Amino acid sequence: MRFTILAILSAGATALENGVGKLPKMGYNTFNAFGCEYDEDKLLSMAHSMVEEGFVEAGYNSIIFDDCFTKKERGANGELLEDLKRFPSGMRGLTDKLKSMGISASAYSDAGYKTCAGYPGSYGHEEQDISTFSAWGFDYLKYDNCYIPFDAVTQENVYGRYERMAKAIAALSAKTNSTPFWFSICEWGWQQPWIWAKRLGHSWRINGDIKPWWSSLAAIIDNASFHYWATGFHSHNDMDMLEVGNTGQGDPVGNLTLDEAKSHFTAWALLKSPLFISTNLLNATSAAKDILRNHDLIKINQDPNVGESIAPFRWGNGQPDFVSNATHPAQYWSGNSSYGVVFMLLNTLDEPQEMFFNLTESWAAKINKYNVKVEEAYKRKKTKQQEQRAKELRKAEIAELRKANKLYKEKIAEEKHMQQAREKEEREQAKA
Repeated sequence: MRFTILAILSAGATALENGVGKLPKMGYNTFNAFGCEYDEDKLLSMAHSMVEEGFVEAGYNSIIFDDCFTKKERGANGELLEDLKRFPSGMRGLTDKLKSMGISASAYSDAGYKTCAGYPGSYGHEEQDISTFSAWGFDYLKYDNCYIPFDAVTQENVYGRYERMAKAIAALSAKTNSTPFWFSICEWGWQQPWIWAKRLGHSWRINGDIKPWWSSLAAIIDNASFHYWATGFHSHNDMDMLEVGNTGQGDPVGNLTLDEAKSHFTAWALLKSPLFISTNLLNATSAAKDILRNHDLIKINQDPNVGESIAPFRWGNGQPDFVSNATHPAQYWSGNSSYGVVFMLLNTLDEPQEMFFNLTESWAAKINKYNVKVEEAYKRKKTKQQEQRAKELRKAEIAELRKANKLYKEKIAEEKHMQQAREKEEREQAKA
Protein backbone atom coordinates (compact mmCIF):
# COMPACT_ATOMS: atom_id res chain seq x y z
CA MET A 1 0.00 0.00 0.00
CA ARG A 2 1.32 3.42 -0.94
CA PHE A 3 0.62 6.67 0.78
CA THR A 4 0.93 10.09 -0.78
CA ILE A 5 1.75 12.89 1.62
CA LEU A 6 0.85 16.39 0.52
CA ALA A 7 2.77 19.08 2.37
CA ILE A 8 1.41 22.60 2.17
CA LEU A 9 3.83 25.25 3.38
CA SER A 10 2.83 28.80 4.10
CA ALA A 11 4.57 31.73 5.68
CA GLY A 12 3.40 32.79 9.10
CA ALA A 13 0.93 35.63 9.12
CA THR A 14 2.42 39.04 9.73
CA ALA A 15 0.59 41.76 11.62
CA LEU A 16 -1.37 44.40 9.74
CA GLU A 17 0.63 47.55 10.51
CA ASN A 18 -1.39 50.28 8.83
CA GLY A 19 -1.11 53.05 11.40
CA VAL A 20 -3.75 51.88 13.89
CA GLY A 21 -4.22 49.06 16.36
CA LYS A 22 -0.74 48.83 17.87
CA LEU A 23 -2.08 48.40 21.42
CA PRO A 24 -5.26 46.68 22.66
CA LYS A 25 -8.32 48.87 22.23
CA MET A 26 -10.04 50.24 25.34
CA GLY A 27 -13.54 51.61 25.54
CA TYR A 28 -17.19 50.94 26.29
CA ASN A 29 -19.47 48.39 24.59
CA THR A 30 -23.25 48.68 24.83
CA PHE A 31 -24.16 45.04 24.32
CA ASN A 32 -23.84 43.27 27.69
CA ALA A 33 -25.21 46.30 29.50
CA PHE A 34 -28.24 47.04 27.34
CA GLY A 35 -28.55 44.57 24.44
CA CYS A 36 -30.63 46.43 21.85
CA GLU A 37 -32.32 48.61 24.48
CA TYR A 38 -30.24 51.75 24.12
CA ASP A 39 -30.66 55.14 22.50
CA GLU A 40 -28.92 58.50 22.27
CA ASP A 41 -29.72 59.47 25.85
CA LYS A 42 -28.29 56.24 27.27
CA LEU A 43 -25.12 56.56 25.19
CA LEU A 44 -24.57 60.13 26.31
CA SER A 45 -25.21 59.23 29.95
CA MET A 46 -22.56 56.50 29.73
CA ALA A 47 -20.20 58.95 28.02
CA HIS A 48 -20.68 61.53 30.77
CA SER A 49 -19.97 58.87 33.41
CA MET A 50 -16.84 57.80 31.54
CA VAL A 51 -15.55 61.37 31.61
CA GLU A 52 -16.65 62.38 35.10
CA GLU A 53 -15.49 59.18 36.83
CA GLY A 54 -12.05 59.01 35.24
CA PHE A 55 -12.58 56.20 32.75
CA VAL A 56 -11.59 58.27 29.71
CA GLU A 57 -8.50 59.44 31.56
CA ALA A 58 -7.71 55.78 32.35
CA GLY A 59 -7.77 54.96 28.62
CA TYR A 60 -11.39 53.97 27.89
CA ASN A 61 -11.85 56.46 25.06
CA SER A 62 -14.25 54.77 22.64
CA ILE A 63 -17.88 53.61 22.60
CA ILE A 64 -19.01 50.71 20.41
CA PHE A 65 -22.59 50.93 19.16
CA ASP A 66 -22.87 47.13 19.33
CA ASP A 67 -25.71 46.22 16.95
CA CYS A 68 -29.24 47.64 16.62
CA PHE A 69 -28.33 51.26 15.79
CA THR A 70 -29.67 51.54 12.21
CA LYS A 71 -33.11 50.91 10.78
CA LYS A 72 -33.91 47.27 10.05
CA GLU A 73 -34.28 47.83 6.31
CA ARG A 74 -31.90 49.41 3.82
CA GLY A 75 -32.78 52.40 1.66
CA ALA A 76 -33.75 52.44 -2.01
CA ASN A 77 -30.09 52.46 -3.06
CA GLY A 78 -29.05 49.76 -0.62
CA GLU A 79 -27.72 52.23 1.94
CA LEU A 80 -27.94 51.91 5.72
CA LEU A 81 -30.55 54.23 7.24
CA GLU A 82 -30.36 56.20 10.48
CA ASP A 83 -32.93 55.60 13.21
CA LEU A 84 -33.76 59.20 14.07
CA LYS A 85 -36.39 58.22 16.64
CA ARG A 86 -33.78 56.62 18.88
CA PHE A 87 -30.89 58.85 17.81
CA PRO A 88 -32.46 62.26 17.06
CA SER A 89 -29.12 64.00 16.52
CA GLY A 90 -28.35 61.60 13.69
CA MET A 91 -25.26 59.45 13.67
CA ARG A 92 -22.88 62.27 12.72
CA GLY A 93 -24.39 64.62 15.26
CA LEU A 94 -24.08 61.99 18.00
CA THR A 95 -20.52 60.96 17.16
CA ASP A 96 -19.51 64.64 17.08
CA LYS A 97 -20.93 65.05 20.59
CA LEU A 98 -18.88 62.07 21.76
CA LYS A 99 -15.72 63.38 20.14
CA SER A 100 -16.17 66.71 21.92
CA MET A 101 -15.94 64.67 25.16
CA GLY A 102 -12.74 62.92 24.08
CA ILE A 103 -14.53 59.72 23.06
CA SER A 104 -14.37 58.17 19.59
CA ALA A 105 -17.28 56.24 18.06
CA SER A 106 -17.07 52.61 16.98
CA ALA A 107 -19.46 50.87 14.60
CA TYR A 108 -20.74 47.31 14.42
CA SER A 109 -21.73 45.20 11.44
CA ASP A 110 -21.67 41.62 10.25
CA ALA A 111 -19.99 39.50 7.58
CA GLY A 112 -23.37 37.93 6.80
CA TYR A 113 -26.68 39.10 5.39
CA LYS A 114 -27.93 40.24 8.81
CA THR A 115 -26.41 41.17 12.13
CA CYS A 116 -26.94 38.87 15.10
CA ALA A 117 -29.96 40.97 16.16
CA GLY A 118 -31.49 40.91 12.68
CA TYR A 119 -30.35 44.32 11.38
CA PRO A 120 -28.73 44.70 7.93
CA GLY A 121 -25.41 42.87 7.61
CA SER A 122 -22.66 44.06 5.30
CA TYR A 123 -22.14 41.03 3.07
CA GLY A 124 -22.30 42.36 -0.49
CA HIS A 125 -22.35 45.96 0.80
CA GLU A 126 -18.83 46.20 2.21
CA GLU A 127 -17.62 49.31 0.37
CA GLN A 128 -20.99 51.04 0.68
CA ASP A 129 -21.25 50.40 4.42
CA ILE A 130 -17.71 51.33 5.39
CA SER A 131 -18.14 54.60 3.50
CA THR A 132 -21.37 55.21 5.42
CA PHE A 133 -19.70 54.46 8.75
CA SER A 134 -16.91 56.88 7.89
CA ALA A 135 -19.39 59.61 6.93
CA TRP A 136 -21.19 59.03 10.23
CA GLY A 137 -17.95 59.65 12.16
CA PHE A 138 -16.91 56.12 13.16
CA ASP A 139 -13.27 54.97 13.10
CA TYR A 140 -13.51 51.37 14.38
CA LEU A 141 -15.52 48.40 13.15
CA LYS A 142 -16.51 45.30 15.10
CA TYR A 143 -17.45 42.72 12.46
CA ASP A 144 -19.62 39.80 13.58
CA ASN A 145 -20.34 36.37 12.08
CA CYS A 146 -24.13 35.81 12.02
CA TYR A 147 -26.40 34.94 9.07
CA ILE A 148 -23.43 34.06 6.88
CA PRO A 149 -23.87 32.67 3.36
CA PHE A 150 -23.05 29.04 2.65
CA ASP A 151 -19.44 28.51 1.63
CA ALA A 152 -20.62 26.07 -1.03
CA VAL A 153 -22.38 29.00 -2.70
CA THR A 154 -19.82 31.77 -2.23
CA GLN A 155 -16.65 29.65 -2.49
CA GLU A 156 -15.08 32.13 -0.09
CA ASN A 157 -15.07 30.56 3.39
CA VAL A 158 -14.68 32.70 6.51
CA TYR A 159 -11.39 34.25 5.41
CA GLY A 160 -12.95 35.45 2.19
CA ARG A 161 -15.90 37.07 3.94
CA TYR A 162 -13.65 39.04 6.28
CA GLU A 163 -11.19 39.81 3.51
CA ARG A 164 -14.00 41.57 1.64
CA MET A 165 -14.35 44.14 4.41
CA ALA A 166 -10.58 44.40 4.97
CA LYS A 167 -10.17 45.33 1.30
CA ALA A 168 -13.04 47.83 1.53
CA ILE A 169 -11.37 49.49 4.52
CA ALA A 170 -8.03 49.70 2.71
CA ALA A 171 -9.68 51.06 -0.45
CA LEU A 172 -11.53 53.78 1.49
CA SER A 173 -8.32 54.81 3.25
CA ALA A 174 -6.45 55.02 -0.05
CA LYS A 175 -9.26 56.89 -1.80
CA THR A 176 -9.73 59.50 0.92
CA ASN A 177 -6.11 59.61 2.14
CA SER A 178 -7.42 58.98 5.65
CA THR A 179 -6.49 56.78 8.59
CA PRO A 180 -7.95 53.29 8.09
CA PHE A 181 -10.55 51.82 10.41
CA TRP A 182 -9.44 49.64 13.28
CA PHE A 183 -10.86 46.26 12.19
CA SER A 184 -12.07 43.91 14.96
CA ILE A 185 -12.85 40.42 13.66
CA CYS A 186 -15.61 38.75 15.70
CA GLU A 187 -15.55 35.24 14.24
CA TRP A 188 -15.87 33.53 17.67
CA GLY A 189 -12.72 31.43 17.21
CA TRP A 190 -14.45 28.89 14.98
CA GLN A 191 -11.81 28.78 12.23
CA GLN A 192 -8.66 29.53 14.25
CA PRO A 193 -8.49 33.28 13.59
CA TRP A 194 -5.31 33.55 15.69
CA ILE A 195 -3.56 32.03 12.67
CA TRP A 196 -4.92 34.16 9.81
CA ALA A 197 -6.82 37.19 11.14
CA LYS A 198 -3.76 39.38 11.74
CA ARG A 199 -3.39 39.68 7.95
CA LEU A 200 -6.79 41.39 7.80
CA GLY A 201 -7.42 43.14 11.11
CA HIS A 202 -6.03 44.14 14.47
CA SER A 203 -7.94 41.94 16.91
CA TRP A 204 -9.97 38.75 16.72
CA ARG A 205 -12.33 36.99 19.06
CA ILE A 206 -10.95 33.65 20.22
CA ASN A 207 -14.17 32.34 21.79
CA GLY A 208 -17.95 32.54 21.78
CA ASP A 209 -19.87 35.19 23.68
CA ILE A 210 -18.81 35.81 27.27
CA LYS A 211 -21.33 35.35 30.11
CA PRO A 212 -21.25 37.07 33.52
CA TRP A 213 -20.46 33.97 35.59
CA TRP A 214 -17.24 32.23 36.53
CA SER A 215 -17.59 29.09 34.39
CA SER A 216 -17.65 31.25 31.26
CA LEU A 217 -14.56 33.20 32.32
CA ALA A 218 -12.64 30.03 33.21
CA ALA A 219 -13.34 28.50 29.80
CA ILE A 220 -12.12 31.65 28.04
CA ILE A 221 -8.92 31.76 30.11
CA ASP A 222 -8.35 28.09 29.28
CA ASN A 223 -8.79 28.82 25.57
CA ALA A 224 -6.42 31.80 25.73
CA SER A 225 -3.70 29.68 27.34
CA PHE A 226 -3.13 27.95 24.01
CA HIS A 227 -3.10 31.07 21.81
CA TYR A 228 -0.99 33.56 23.79
CA TRP A 229 1.75 33.26 21.14
CA ALA A 230 -0.44 35.11 18.60
CA THR A 231 -0.36 38.36 20.57
CA GLY A 232 1.88 41.33 19.84
CA PHE A 233 1.75 44.84 18.52
CA HIS A 234 -1.17 45.21 16.07
CA SER A 235 -2.17 41.62 16.97
CA HIS A 236 -4.62 41.09 19.83
CA ASN A 237 -6.52 38.03 21.00
CA ASP A 238 -9.96 39.38 21.90
CA MET A 239 -11.37 37.55 24.94
CA ASP A 240 -14.65 39.51 24.59
CA MET A 241 -15.96 42.48 26.54
CA LEU A 242 -15.68 42.80 30.31
CA GLU A 243 -18.40 41.60 32.70
CA VAL A 244 -17.04 43.54 35.69
CA GLY A 245 -19.93 45.50 37.20
CA ASN A 246 -22.69 43.19 35.96
CA THR A 247 -23.29 41.42 39.27
CA GLY A 248 -27.02 41.91 39.77
CA GLN A 249 -27.51 43.70 36.44
CA GLY A 250 -26.72 43.37 32.74
CA ASP A 251 -28.10 41.19 29.97
CA PRO A 252 -28.02 38.44 31.18
CA VAL A 253 -27.81 39.36 34.86
CA GLY A 254 -24.43 38.43 36.31
CA ASN A 255 -23.36 36.79 39.57
CA LEU A 256 -19.59 37.32 39.76
CA THR A 257 -18.10 37.70 43.23
CA LEU A 258 -15.64 40.51 43.90
CA ASP A 259 -12.69 38.10 43.72
CA GLU A 260 -13.97 36.68 40.44
CA ALA A 261 -14.33 40.19 39.02
CA LYS A 262 -10.75 41.03 40.04
CA SER A 263 -9.47 37.82 38.48
CA HIS A 264 -11.48 38.51 35.33
CA PHE A 265 -10.01 41.98 34.83
CA THR A 266 -6.47 40.93 35.75
CA ALA A 267 -6.46 38.04 33.27
CA TRP A 268 -7.93 40.13 30.44
CA ALA A 269 -5.44 42.94 31.07
CA LEU A 270 -2.31 40.78 31.33
CA LEU A 271 -3.31 38.58 28.38
CA LYS A 272 -3.43 41.80 26.36
CA SER A 273 -7.08 41.50 25.39
CA PRO A 274 -8.93 44.63 24.28
CA LEU A 275 -10.66 46.07 27.36
CA PHE A 276 -14.28 47.10 26.84
CA ILE A 277 -16.46 47.98 29.80
CA SER A 278 -19.98 46.66 29.25
CA THR A 279 -22.01 47.51 32.33
CA ASN A 280 -24.41 50.28 33.24
CA LEU A 281 -21.99 52.65 34.93
CA LEU A 282 -24.82 54.50 36.65
CA ASN A 283 -25.58 51.38 38.70
CA ALA A 284 -22.13 49.81 39.01
CA THR A 285 -20.61 49.61 42.49
CA SER A 286 -17.60 51.66 43.50
CA ALA A 287 -15.65 48.40 43.95
CA ALA A 288 -16.38 47.41 40.34
CA LYS A 289 -15.32 50.83 39.09
CA ASP A 290 -12.08 50.63 41.06
CA ILE A 291 -11.28 47.30 39.40
CA LEU A 292 -11.88 48.76 35.95
CA ARG A 293 -9.63 51.74 36.70
CA ASN A 294 -6.71 49.68 38.06
CA HIS A 295 -3.80 51.75 36.79
CA ASP A 296 -1.10 49.13 37.37
CA LEU A 297 -2.88 46.55 35.23
CA ILE A 298 -3.94 48.98 32.52
CA LYS A 299 -0.40 50.25 32.00
CA ILE A 300 0.80 46.67 31.43
CA ASN A 301 -2.06 46.05 28.99
CA GLN A 302 -1.13 49.28 27.20
CA ASP A 303 2.66 48.82 27.44
CA PRO A 304 4.19 50.77 24.51
CA ASN A 305 7.30 48.58 24.46
CA VAL A 306 6.02 45.02 25.02
CA GLY A 307 3.13 43.71 22.94
CA GLU A 308 3.18 40.03 23.92
CA SER A 309 0.86 38.71 26.61
CA ILE A 310 1.73 36.62 29.63
CA ALA A 311 1.94 32.85 29.07
CA PRO A 312 1.25 29.84 31.31
CA PHE A 313 4.21 27.95 32.74
CA ARG A 314 2.43 25.54 35.11
CA TRP A 315 -1.19 24.35 35.27
CA GLY A 316 -1.25 23.37 38.96
CA ASN A 317 -3.88 21.33 40.82
CA GLY A 318 -2.01 18.17 39.88
CA GLN A 319 -3.03 18.62 36.25
CA PRO A 320 -0.73 17.87 33.32
CA ASP A 321 0.60 21.04 31.75
CA PHE A 322 -0.77 22.25 28.42
CA VAL A 323 -3.87 20.04 28.54
CA SER A 324 -7.15 21.90 28.13
CA ASN A 325 -9.40 22.12 31.18
CA ALA A 326 -12.26 24.59 30.90
CA THR A 327 -13.09 24.27 34.61
CA HIS A 328 -9.56 24.54 35.99
CA PRO A 329 -7.43 26.53 33.54
CA ALA A 330 -3.72 27.19 34.04
CA GLN A 331 -2.92 28.74 37.41
CA TYR A 332 0.65 29.99 36.94
CA TRP A 333 1.53 32.56 34.29
CA SER A 334 4.41 34.92 33.56
CA GLY A 335 5.42 37.50 30.98
CA ASN A 336 7.50 40.56 30.34
CA SER A 337 6.68 44.25 30.61
CA SER A 338 8.46 47.58 30.63
CA TYR A 339 7.88 47.64 34.38
CA GLY A 340 9.40 44.26 35.18
CA VAL A 341 8.55 40.60 34.84
CA VAL A 342 4.88 39.86 35.55
CA PHE A 343 3.50 36.76 37.25
CA MET A 344 -0.19 35.88 37.58
CA LEU A 345 -1.45 33.25 40.03
CA LEU A 346 -5.08 32.14 39.77
CA ASN A 347 -6.87 29.84 42.20
CA THR A 348 -9.43 27.80 40.24
CA LEU A 349 -10.46 25.47 43.08
CA ASP A 350 -13.62 25.72 45.18
CA GLU A 351 -11.63 26.13 48.38
CA PRO A 352 -8.74 28.35 49.48
CA GLN A 353 -5.26 27.13 48.62
CA GLU A 354 -1.69 28.23 49.16
CA MET A 355 0.07 28.75 45.84
CA PHE A 356 3.79 29.03 45.27
CA PHE A 357 6.38 28.88 42.52
CA ASN A 358 10.10 29.24 41.98
CA LEU A 359 11.41 31.85 39.58
CA THR A 360 13.34 29.08 37.81
CA GLU A 361 10.06 27.53 36.65
CA SER A 362 9.29 30.29 34.17
CA TRP A 363 11.29 31.88 31.40
CA ALA A 364 12.19 34.57 33.92
CA ALA A 365 14.84 32.18 35.31
CA LYS A 366 17.52 34.66 34.28
CA ILE A 367 16.85 36.59 37.47
CA ASN A 368 16.65 33.58 39.78
CA LYS A 369 19.98 34.42 41.44
CA TYR A 370 19.00 37.85 42.54
CA ASN A 371 16.79 39.51 45.07
CA VAL A 372 13.64 40.96 43.59
CA LYS A 373 10.95 43.37 44.67
CA VAL A 374 7.32 42.26 44.48
CA GLU A 375 4.25 44.43 43.97
CA GLU A 376 0.71 43.08 44.01
CA ALA A 377 -2.03 44.54 41.86
CA TYR A 378 -4.62 44.78 44.64
CA LYS A 379 -2.61 44.41 47.86
CA ARG A 380 0.90 45.78 48.03
CA LYS A 381 3.71 44.05 49.85
CA LYS A 382 7.44 43.56 49.42
CA THR A 383 9.62 40.48 49.73
CA LYS A 384 13.12 39.32 48.90
CA GLN A 385 12.32 35.60 48.68
CA GLN A 386 13.19 33.77 45.48
CA GLU A 387 10.27 31.42 46.12
CA GLN A 388 7.12 33.51 45.86
CA ARG A 389 3.99 32.55 47.77
CA ALA A 390 0.42 33.74 47.63
CA LYS A 391 -1.15 32.36 50.80
CA GLU A 392 -4.76 31.30 51.18
CA LEU A 393 -6.12 32.49 47.87
CA ARG A 394 -9.90 32.12 47.89
CA LYS A 395 -11.76 30.60 44.97
CA ALA A 396 -11.04 32.56 41.79
CA GLU A 397 -8.89 35.01 43.71
CA ILE A 398 -5.95 36.45 41.83
CA ALA A 399 -2.42 37.42 42.75
CA GLU A 400 -0.69 39.57 40.17
CA LEU A 401 2.98 39.93 41.01
CA ARG A 402 5.20 42.38 39.21
CA LYS A 403 8.94 41.92 39.53
CA ALA A 404 10.86 45.18 39.36
CA ASN A 405 13.97 45.16 37.17
CA LYS A 406 15.92 47.62 39.29
CA LEU A 407 17.77 45.17 41.53
CA TYR A 408 18.45 42.85 38.62
CA LYS A 409 19.91 45.68 36.55
CA GLU A 410 22.04 46.80 39.48
CA LYS A 411 23.37 43.27 39.89
CA ILE A 412 24.17 42.97 36.19
CA ALA A 413 25.94 46.34 36.24
CA GLU A 414 27.98 45.23 39.25
CA GLU A 415 29.00 41.98 37.56
CA LYS A 416 29.90 43.85 34.36
CA HIS A 417 32.07 46.27 36.33
CA MET A 418 33.84 43.38 38.08
CA GLN A 419 34.39 41.62 34.75
CA GLN A 420 35.89 44.75 33.24
CA ALA A 421 38.19 45.11 36.25
CA ARG A 422 39.36 41.49 35.89
CA GLU A 423 40.02 41.95 32.17
CA LYS A 424 41.99 45.13 32.85
CA GLU A 425 44.07 43.35 35.48
CA GLU A 426 44.77 40.47 33.07
CA ARG A 427 45.89 42.89 30.35
CA GLU A 428 48.23 44.64 32.75
CA GLN A 429 49.69 41.32 33.87
CA ALA A 430 50.20 40.28 30.25
CA LYS A 431 52.09 43.50 29.50
CA ALA A 432 54.33 42.95 32.54
